[in-house]
Amino acid sequence: MTELFPPIPLSAWQPTKETLHRFMQIVGKIRLDQAPSRNHWWHVPFHVTGRGITTRPMGRDKVFAVDFDFVDHRLVVNTLAGESVSFPLVGLSVAAFHERLFAALASLGIDTEIWAVPFDLGDSTPFAEDTGHDAYDPFWVTRYWQVLSQVGLVLEEFAGHCYGKTSPVHHFWHTFDLAVTRFSDRKVPQPAEADPVTREAYSHEVISAGFWFGDDNVPEPAFYSYTAPEPGGLTEEPLRPAQARWVASRGAHLALLTYDDVRAAADPRAAVLDFLESAYQAGARRAGWNVPELRTPRAPE
Repeated sequence: MTELFPPIPLSAWQPTKETLHRFMQIVGKIRLDQAPSRNHWWHVPFHVTGRGITTRPMGRDKVFAVDFDFVDHRLVVNTLAGESVSFPLVGLSVAAFHERLFAALASLGIDTEIWAVPFDLGDSTPFAEDTGHDAYDPFWVTRYWQVLSQVGLVLEEFAGHCYGKTSPVHHFWHTFDLAVTRFSDRKVPQPAEADPVTREAYSHEVISAGFWFGDDNVPEPAFYSYTAPEPGGLTEEPLRPAQARWVASRGAHLALLTYDDVRAAADPRAAVLDFLESAYQAGARRAGWNVPELRTPRAPE
C-alpha cells in the first residue's frame, strides 16, 4: 500500500523534474495546437490516469491521444483507429524525446506544429537542441505520479463542496502544478495590454487551489490558494492550520501550506481540506461572494 503523501523533496529529483517538465511542455504544446478550444484554456492541461497522465483525445484530421505511462515509463501515442506507437522515457535527452515523438506522430500520419522552446523555465534552448537535460530517475517519476494522484483526489473532494462554476482538477504543463478553480459570476474588466492567456483565464473572479512540487521561488512542495483579482484586506484573514501563511507572489499574495507540514499532521488529508477551505472562505468573504448559496451539503460549515 502506498503511503499517503510520501516524501518528495525537490532537491532529491530536481534534475529529473527539469527534464520531465520539458517533455511535458513538448506534449502540452501539441495539445494546444490540436485540441478544440475551451473557455479559460481548459482544453490545454493534462489529466491524471491510473498509469500516469494523458492529453485526452484530440486532433483534427486524425484523432489521437498522448499518454505518459509512469508504470512502464514509456510515452504512448494511440489513435482512434487503434494504431499505437510508444518508446521508453529513460535515458532520453529533451532533444531525443522531441525527435522520437515527432517521428512517432509522422509515422501515424499526424501533422502538428509547435513553438518548440520552453516556456518560463529560465532558458530558451530549442527543444530539438537541448541535450543538457537528460536526467530521468524512474523512482522519482513514479513518486511524482503517486503524489499527483493522491493530491488530485483531495482536490476532487474539495471541488465537490461548491455549487458554483468549477474547473476540472487538471495538471498544467507550463507551471507543473495541479489545480482546481472556482468562479464567481462577476466579470473582471481586463486592461487593453492584457495578453490573450490572462484575458481568458481571468475573465471572471476566481479562487484557485492547487499543489506544486517546488520551484526557484518556493523550493519545496506546497499547497496553495489565491484569489484573483485580490480583494483588499485578504491577508488579514486567518488561515488554518496554524502552519499556513500568506506569502507575497508577483504583486499579490498566496495562501501557502508546505507539503512537509501536511505530512506531519495527525490527519494529513483533513489538514489539506481545512487549509483549502480556510483560504477559499478568506477570499470569498473579502470579495463578497455568496458563500452560503454556493455551499453544497458536503461542505464544512
